Amino acid sequence: MSQYANRLARVLLSAFFAVVALGVQFAVALEVGDKAPDFTLQASDGESYSLSQFSGDKPVVIAFFPKAFTGG
Repeated sequence: MSQYANRLARVLLSAFFAVVALGVQFAVALEVGDKAPDFTLQASDGESYSLSQFSGDKPVVIAFFPKAFTGG
């Protein structure tokens, strides 16, 4: 097989896997009104908290501040 054909086959195979991966990503996207899946995040106090710890108590708000209080 020529070098061009090998490269084309690799590109097409990579594109196929990318499309499959993105399709799976979109298939599991949440819709408005869906219940959020349980997850765990590390807070700024160093502790880890999961959504299930607060489930049913009150509404949960997650605030994300990229690079907050950093030099970057």
